[in-house]
Amino acid sequence: MLKDFLSWIEHDLGPWGPLVLAVAYIPLTVLAVPASILTLGGGYLFGLPVGFFADSIGATVGAGAAFLLGRTIGRSFVISKLRDYPQFRAVTVAIQRSGFKIVLLLRLVPLLPSNMLNYLLSVTPVPIWQYMLATWLGMMPITIALVYVGTTLKDLSDVTHGWNEFSKTRWAFIVLGLVVSVVLMICVTRVAKVALDKALAENADLDSDIASPQLPIVADPDVNLHQPLIIKIDHPQESHEK
Repeated sequence: MLKDFLSWIEHDLGPWGPLVLAVAYIPLTVLAVPASILTLGGGYLFGLPVGFFADSIGATVGAGAAFLLGRTIGRSFVISKLRDYPQFRAVTVAIQRSGFKIVLLLRLVPLLPSNMLNYLLSVTPVPIWQYMLATWLGMMPITIALVYVGTTLKDLSDVTHGWNEFSKTRWAFIVLGLVVSVVLMICVTRVAKVALDKALAENADLDSDIASPQLPIVADPDVNLHQPLIIKIDHPQESHEK
């Protein structure tokens, strides 16, 4: 379906293609569907500058839509899913001190699935403007890398179909670009991982059981809150007999 969608953008939409590609991120992100093929498609169809701009804006807006959905009508559902991600407990504590920094590092480090992270962050006290800016910056390296790969696939497709020819110098630049992209992604991820671990460790001394009013508190499922509370009162015996 996504392949047919990209083909439709390429052949039928003309200059509106980048805008439609960006808008397509919103439903995919809200539904937690991986959108990597759209990012590759942006590079394949529009090249590095235009493809990167469309993919970057689309992914950020999509993440913002999921964030707002989780902070409003989907809040109870997100809170019910927190027990599936115990490692997120430390994150909620750290965000109270450094919201922008933690969100940025979480985008650079694949600690949690990106689409689920949109919803988990929605029940933390991070302001939406910090969330959007940190998300845009944090997703930029992987977006550039995937768009570049998509652009390279387009070039290779042109060569295999006989539509274009590359010199040895051009081939060398393509291979070098791919290698540099991979190396940079690994370096950025490792540096961000160290920074994230350090930031979470700095907040380890906080009592995470004492949550702020803005943080969700998940009750123990073994406790039946609907069970009536029974209080027994012993009356003292009368001291005088008739």
